[in-house]
Amino acid sequence: MSNIRHSSGPNPPVPRALARPLEALAAEYEPGARIPLHQHPFAQLLYASSGVMTVTTEHGTWVVPPDRAVWVPARVEHAIRMTGRVSMRTLYLSDALGPLAGVACCVVQVSALLRESILRAMAFPKPYPERGVEARLVAVIADEIRAASTAPLHLPLPRDPRARRVADALCADPGDPRTLSDWARAAGASARTLERVFERETSLPFGAWRQQARLLRALEQLAAGESVTSVALDLGYETPSAFIAMFRRALGTSPGRYFRARS
Repeated sequence: MSNIRHSSGPNPPVPRALARPLEALAAEYEPGARIPLHQHPFAQLLYASSGVMTVTTEHGTWVVPPDRAVWVPARVEHAIRMTGRVSMRTLYLSDALGPLAGVACCVVQVSALLRESILRAMAFPKPYPERGVEARLVAVIADEIRAASTAPLHLPLPRDPRARRVADALCADPGDPRTLSDWARAAGASARTLERVFERETSLPFGAWRQQARLLRALEQLAAGESVTSVALDLGYETPSAFIAMFRRALGTSPGRYFRARS
């Protein structure tokens, strides 16, 4: 993996088994780096102290900007793509900690306490003492993960082949201006059928699904340093103000403030 840069020499090995309920791994990635599809026998919390990660499974895509983390349950196959330089801080977590964040991938909010605890865990000795400050901090991390709220940064993918062709095309180009009727004709279905399939298999109407695809692409593009105007026009918005209004409805603030607050 030559496009991975680690700050402490050789690439640290991913553990095959955990000697303690938590093991931490720090890695630095160059822009555009990718980790191919893989899985682990234990759960992960993937956190980027800088940069944006895009995590993909067969069920959907999760975009993870700073101050968010993605929960990946054990044995879930996933791939990761980096936007910008990514400082990835990974926690591997055993079943000994009990239920933490569910059986499906999700993006969780990272509190100030959880963020500092994740960063502190990177310096734990391996293995850390079973009794002592490290073990107490692991209990705090587990409690914070359980209490974390989820963030609306998931794009579910439909299973129906017709809808999946449309979804894949829009994932590749979220700014494609074709209407639902246009997409339905291309997919060989009626507009009503395509709408019904999207809502049944993604829990989102087609229009809301496409808006979510645009939001997640916008996060990647903004993290890469593109301007708000450039992103808005690329994603098919007539004006930057229309894009900013969508972004604010989804995430509660403007794009500029969102990334300044996390820089």
